[in-house]
Amino acid sequence: MKIPSTIWTLLIGIVLTLTSLWYGQNHGLLPTAASDEAPLVDGLFNAMMTVSTGIFLIVEGVLIYAVVRYRRRAGDNEDGPAIEGNVPLEILWTAIPAIIVIGISVYSFDVYNNMGGFDPHSAHAAPMMEESMNMPGTAMAATLKEASVQVAQLDNNSDTVTKPAELVVNVTGLQYAWLFTYPATEVTTGELHLPIGKTVEINLTANDVIHAFWIPEFRLKQDAIPGRQTNLRFTPSKTGEYNLICAELCGPYHGVMKSPVVVETQEAFDQWMQEQLIASKDIPNQTMAMNADKFLSPYIQDMGINSEILHQIK
Repeated sequence: MKIPSTIWTLLIGIVLTLTSLWYGQNHGLLPTAASDEAPLVDGLFNAMMTVSTGIFLIVEGVLIYAVVRYRRRAGDNEDGPAIEGNVPLEILWTAIPAIIVIGISVYSFDVYNNMGGFDPHSAHAAPMMEESMNMPGTAMAATLKEASVQVAQLDNNSDTVTKPAELVVNVTGLQYAWLFTYPATEVTTGELHLPIGKTVEINLTANDVIHAFWIPEFRLKQDAIPGRQTNLRFTPSKTGEYNLICAELCGPYHGVMKSPVVVETQEAFDQWMQEQLIASKDIPNQTMAMNADKFLSPYIQDMGINSEILHQIK
C-alpha cells in the first residue's frame, strides 16, 4: 500500500508539532521562579521556545530531506530541471513568519502590560531629574532625595494609583555597588531585604553611568539611568537568598557588582529592620567616641585627665 505524500507530510507535521510542544514545555532552562510576575515571563519564554523548536525541526527536516532525496547519484552528470519562482510558496513562507512575529508581539505586549509596563503613572514616563553633580556623594544624595519626593507624590495622589505598594525601596546603582534606602524608616543598607507576599515598588536610578537591575529568579530587568528615575513593581513569592546583578557593562569591575536579595517572612523582615535602626543610631555615638579619642587625647595629660575618666565622660 502506497501512502500519499500529503498524508506523510501531515503525519510528519503532527510529530514535529508534538515534539516541539513537549520540548518547549519541559526544557527547564530557567532558574527558580520566585515572584508572582515570574510565571508571566516563563509562559512567554515557553511559547517562544515551542515555536522556535518547531521551526528548527521543520527547517532542518526539509534540509535533510533535500540532501538525501536530491543527492548526486553515480553516473548522473546532468543538471536538474530549471525552476524559476513559486508564487504560492513565496507567499506561504512570508505569511507564516509574519503571523508568528505578530502573535509573539501581541503576547509580549500583554505580558508587559500585566507586569505594569503600560501604567501611565509608572516611572517609565517620569520626568528628568536634575543633572547629577560632579561630586559622587552629593549626586547620590540628590538622587535619593528626588526619589523620596517622587514616592511622596505617589502616596499623596492615591486616586491615580490602583494598588499602593506595601513596601517602597529606593535603589541607586553606582560603580560598583547597589545602595538600598527604605523611605519609611530612612534605613540605608548594602543588601535588599523583602517580605514575602508583599507588593514592592522599586524606585531606580544611577549615580554615575548606566547600570541594570536584574534578579533572574524574579524575571525582572530594568536599566538604572543617571538623572532619571525608573520604576519596578513585583511581589516576591518564595523565601530565600538571591542575587541582584548588574546586567549592563558599567566599567572594569562590572562583574563584581552584585548584592544579596533576601526574601523572608514579615516577622524576620521586621526584626532585620529593627536591627538596622539600632545600628544606624549607634553610628553617631561611635563616631563621637572615635573623634573624642582622636582630638582630646593630645591634651588629657596636660589637663590631668586619664583615659578612664575620658571614657566615663563619653
